[in-house]
Amino acid sequence: MAPMTDTEIMTTTASVVDAVVDQYLELFTEEDDDVRAEQAHAICVDDVRVVDPLFEAVGPDRLAAAIGALQEQMPGHSLARTTAVDAHHDQARFGWTVTGPDGAIAITGIDVLSFAPDGRIQLAVGFLGELTPVS
Repeated sequence: MAPMTDTEIMTTTASVVDAVVDQYLELFTEEDDDVRAEQAHAICVDDVRVVDPLFEAVGPDRLAAAIGALQEQMPGHSLARTTAVDAHHDQARFGWTVTGPDGAIAITGIDVLSFAPDGRIQLAVGFLGELTPVS
């Protein structure tokens, strides 16, 4: 088997990062507490830290519980990625929206993720709103 080219390695890595980002976002729509916790353990390191203006959690179980609490506060809302994943080294960023049951956008934001060497999420930092241009 021939070694992969740099382009093949970058494409493979990008597809893995995209998949993990999408799985991370799926956590926010999974309503079953046990399934959400299982999914969090699959894509996050044991001491994952998630920092967001709405909550802070350390560990997959606390992350899953914090998401459950958000779902209780915002019933019927859904989260979707709105941008491509921009990644380099062990970092990635992407935009997202939370849409209410009436179809209106309730919140927009971006997240920045850091990955452990095995590809699982080590740190997630969320920001609400859009970046303001410098004038």
